[in-house]
Amino acid sequence: MVEDLLIVSSSPYIRAQDTVKRIMYSVAIALIPAIAAGVFFFGWRALAVVLTSVGAALATEVIWQRLRGIPLTVSDGSAIVTGMLLALNLPPTVPLWIAALGSAVAIIIGKQVYGGLGANPFNPALVGRVFLTASFPAIMTNWLSPAGYDAIASATPLAATTKIPLSNLFWGSVPGCIGETSAFALLIGGLYLLIKGYIDYRIVSGVLGTVIVISLIMGLNPLAQLFAGGLMLGALFMATDMVTSPVTPKGRWIFGIGIGVLVMLIRHGAGMPEGVSYSILLMNATVPLINRATRPRIYGR
Repeated sequence: MVEDLLIVSSSPYIRAQDTVKRIMYSVAIALIPAIAAGVFFFGWRALAVVLTSVGAALATEVIWQRLRGIPLTVSDGSAIVTGMLLALNLPPTVPLWIAALGSAVAIIIGKQVYGGLGANPFNPALVGRVFLTASFPAIMTNWLSPAGYDAIASATPLAATTKIPLSNLFWGSVPGCIGETSAFALLIGGLYLLIKGYIDYRIVSGVLGTVIVISLIMGLNPLAQLFAGGLMLGALFMATDMVTSPVTPKGRWIFGIGIGVLVMLIRHGAGMPEGVSYSILLMNATVPLINRATRPRIYGR
């Protein structure tokens, strides 16, 4: 009977092969070059920070979901990615308990209180980083020099971009957070995700292109602005988060350009030396409005 071959179900009727688990583990793989660069330049201490952050993120998610009596989702890989991203945003000298605390805040405040993965309006790793920066500003700005493992007195490596060769900024032989130093390692991971189709070129191009244009207008070296600080890490791995970024093509351009404008405004017009984390979080808050304003016209209307 023909009727026996028909399946009645609700949409969607066409499904992609990609799953949340596959995407998350692909992002984790893409972050490995940045982690390897951090270990190379800062030593095994950087790896300890990464492992602590990831372990705390996994443990926090399991404990939270057990206490609430809801199904465990720790195997989907999202907690691993959150822990990795947070660790890459931390100085290698940070105490391990602070890395664990940041991961706990990222998972609970950044994700679980909203209902878990897919319901969070803000990037969880950035929520954890901003919390740690506000709570422990001295520790979070204790930069380490890869050459001599000496603490850097300046507030941020961005303050010394005019004195650091571009080659050092590109390869990663500069002080900074574990994952912010090597633009080359970040580009490898970002290119992998672009090829896989897991991140949108519009957001990346909007962020980086805006920074280039504003840098030229201000008479700054655009490559130094791109490679220094956390811009590459933010543009490639955090601004492109599928949950906290717009769903429309036009909205993604607006989102990326907005981040680029805010980054340059905070870097050069405010009292803070770096503004990538705050810029992304501020634009995360505008995503519902951007989606509403840029939704496509329904055919026939």
